[in-house]
Amino acid sequence: MKDFSFPKNHFQLIAMGASTGGTEALLAVLEKLPGNLPPIVITQHMPPVFTNMYAERLNRICKMEVREAKDGDPLYPGLCLIAPGGLQMQVLKDSSGMRVECKEGEKVSGHCPSIDYLFSSVAKAIGAHAVGIILTGMGKDGANGLLSMHEAGAYTLGQDEKSSIVYGMPMEAYKLGAVDRQGNLSEIANYLLSAIQ
Repeated sequence: MKDFSFPKNHFQLIAMGASTGGTEALLAVLEKLPGNLPPIVITQHMPPVFTNMYAERLNRICKMEVREAKDGDPLYPGLCLIAPGGLQMQVLKDSSGMRVECKEGEKVSGHCPSIDYLFSSVAKAIGAHAVGIILTGMGKDGANGLLSMHEAGAYTLGQDEKSSIVYGMPMEAYKLGAVDRQGNLSEIANYLLSAIQ
């Protein structure tokens, strides 16, 4: 396992992905987090309209500001953006900072929004300054994207079989060697905080 004794400002972004069982799994992680973390971007497999309702629910419960992403939204500490249902979301970075791009596109790994699409963009734009987290879900969307993040030097976490509603996506990522640390859902927030604080 890598040594993650980085200074606090090393991590610039947290990217999370989930599918079946993910709405409650994401809530279980996010509600434990303080409001001053690096920005968080999330792809949860969910149809249009529902992503906005879900973001509003999280915003009422969590300490961070949570909302459905809009194309061009800047990313800043304390903000959590949910990929809109039916659109692909990626992270871009330039001299003005980080932002998301949300646009119509083909399905990637069978999904739109796709976790692989998001994670791959984070690997390219943010590299080792990111954390990737893959939670419960059917299939393998996100596994290759998390591997890209891992290979770019990011710190990666995966939910274990015992606590997953469906141990599909986290299992595929783990089998690829994309997960630095696997753990029970109840531990994921602590693993994240110990790495970035």
